[in-house]
Amino acid sequence: MFFMYKLIFFSMMFMSTIIAISSYSWMGVWMGLEMNLLSFIPLMNMKNNKFSSESSIKYFLIQAIASSILLFSIIMFISKSKMINEMYFFNKTLMMTLNSSILLKLGAAPFHFWFPEVIEGLNWMNSLILMTWQKIAPMMILSYTMKFNYYIYIIIIMSTFIGSIGGLNQNSIRKMLAFSSINHIGWMISSLIINEIIWIIYFMIYSIISISIIMMFNKFNIFLMNQLFLLMNNLYTIKYFMLMNLLSLGGLPPFLGFLPKWIIIQNLSLNNFLLILFMIMMTLITLFFYLRISYSSMMINNNELNFIMIMNKNNNNNFMMNLFSFISINGMILYTLFINFY
Repeated sequence: MFFMYKLIFFSMMFMSTIIAISSYSWMGVWMGLEMNLLSFIPLMNMKNNKFSSESSIKYFLIQAIASSILLFSIIMFISKSKMINEMYFFNKTLMMTLNSSILLKLGAAPFHFWFPEVIEGLNWMNSLILMTWQKIAPMMILSYTMKFNYYIYIIIIMSTFIGSIGGLNQNSIRKMLAFSSINHIGWMISSLIINEIIWIIYFMIYSIISISIIMMFNKFNIFLMNQLFLLMNNLYTIKYFMLMNLLSLGGLPPFLGFLPKWIIIQNLSLNNFLLILFMIMMTLITLFFYLRISYSSMMINNNELNFIMIMNKNNNNNFMMNLFSFISINGMILYTLFINFY
C-alpha cells in the first residue's frame, strides 16, 4: 500500500511537470505548478517525523506565496491583453513580477532563504528530487519570458555569489549541497540566455552527478561533516569516488561536470566576459567546500574511529551508484573520444 501511494504521487508529479512546460496558456502553467506542489508535499511527509513535517510546511507556504504572485501577474496580464492563450508578456513590470515568482519557486538568490532550510529537514531522496526534478518546470517557464537584461544579470551574479559563500561555514552536508544548487541555478539561468538545448545538457549532467553523490551519502546515512569520520579506512573506492564526483560537480576538468560550464563559457565569453569571469571565481569557492567534504573522510585514520558505522544495507543500489559515478567521472573523456572518433 505504501509503495502504491508513492507510485501515485510520483506519477502525478511527473505529469504535472509535463502539463506546466507544455501548456499553451498561463492558466495551464499555473495549474501544472499547483499539481506539482500538491504531489510533492505528501512525498516529503512519508517518513512522518517532525523535521520533514516542518520542511513540508515551509515549502508549502513559500510555494503558495509564489503561486499567488504568479496568479496575480497572469490575471493582470489577461485583463490588459484580453487574450488568455497569449504567452508573451509585453509589460516589463508584469514580466519582472512573474519572473520573481518563478525565481522564488526555484530558490534562486535573492529568493533563496527557504531553500537550505527546507533541504535540511528532508531525507536524501527527497532532497535529490527538490534539487533536480523540481527545477524543470520553473526553469522552462523562465525561458518563455526571460530576456537578458539587468534584472537577470543581477540574479545570475547573486545566485553564484550566495551559492558559493553560503556553503563555506556549514557543518550540514545537505545545506552545502543546497547552496551548491543555488550556485548551479546561476549557471543554468546563464545557459538559458544562449538556448534551451544547452540548459537541458547542463541539467542532465548536473542531475547525473547529484544522483551519484546523494546515493553515496544515502548508502552510509551521512548528513553532517563529522559523520564522514565513519567512513572507515578500508573504503578507499568509496572515498575516491566521492572526491571525484564532488570535483565533477564543481566543474573541474577533465570530469563530466566541466563540459556544460565549458559550453557556457565559450558562448558567453565574447559578449559577457566580466560575468563569466565572476562566475568562474565563485565556482572556485564552491570547489573549496567540496574539498572540505572529501578532506574530512580522507584524513581520518582507522585507529582514531570510536563510532560504529550504520550503513544502509540495500545492496541493490550499489550497481546504480557505481554506474552514475562512472558516468560522472569519465563522461567528459568518453565524450571527447567520441567526438574525435567521428
